Amino acid sequence: MKIISGPASVGLGEKIAEILGIKTVPLVFKTYPDGEFYVRLDGEVGNEEVVVVQTTSPPQDARLMQLMLIVDAAKRHGAKKVTAVVPYLAYARQDRAFLEGEAVSIEAIAHMLKAVGISNLITVNVHQQRVLGKFPFPAKTVSAVPLLAEYFKRKGLEKAFALAPDDGALWLVEEAKMILGGEYGFIEKHRDPHTGQISMEKKRLDVKGKVVIIFDDVISTGGTIALAANYASECGASKIYAGCVHPLLIGDAEKKILDAGVEEIVGTDTVPSHVSKVTVAPLISKALKEF
Repeated sequence: MKIISGPASVGLGEKIAEILGIKTVPLVFKTYPDGEFYVRLDGEVGNEEVVVVQTTSPPQDARLMQLMLIVDAAKRHGAKKVTAVVPYLAYARQDRAFLEGEAVSIEAIAHMLKAVGISNLITVNVHQQRVLGKFPFPAKTVSAVPLLAEYFKRKGLEKAFALAPDDGALWLVEEAKMILGGEYGFIEKHRDPHTGQISMEKKRLDVKGKVVIIFDDVISTGGTIALAANYASECGASKIYAGCVHPLLIGDAEKKILDAGVEEIVGTDTVPSHVSKVTVAPLISKALKEF
């Protein structure tokens, strides 16, 4: 087995290769003046099982194209099998049509990845597991929430209240509770399908004088986390933290969250950023051994 690290996940790919004790294949990559990409493998992949590590966080379309070009290069030069490790899977939240005339974007992505030669896919905390059933090849998701909870536990936050910003994220805080050992709960969230505007149904949370950690799979614009933090503060939380698997942090999301009273934002390196304080390399390495 050999690893090729895409330009969006160089550090993560190297960590996975180090844990597994396998070689990496250097990649020559550049962007032409018109925005098109150039990819060349600077190593042999003939008759090898190849793992391509490439997240597809924004700019997601560019990173999806880079992934497909790398896979094409690997297959074209003799790789017998290609497993894609896509830590953040773009378009996974567009998994069904809500309004008349909508595309189901993740199905289109799945078929493109199949066409280019991917045999298996591993991702991290896909938004809904049912999405993986739309892929025409084996695809699995692994959860980084226990790793995030371990980070907070090492900070001395054992027994903190794990809060989900909506009932859809309840399973995340159930996982966190297994590590932290404290209580958990959720807030009722409603999103307008046309405007995307979020509202929260306020019910009293038993967090007075307690440390609260808000867990979510993705932080995008930060609005949901900020609303949840404000509400936890209203309910008397002593300190508030935010943990997410995929820290997209679009625009002023980080400022919005910190302004809402959050002490620290902690993400993983599924999306490299300055808040990516937890690596998913051990998690993915284990999944590759089991695939």
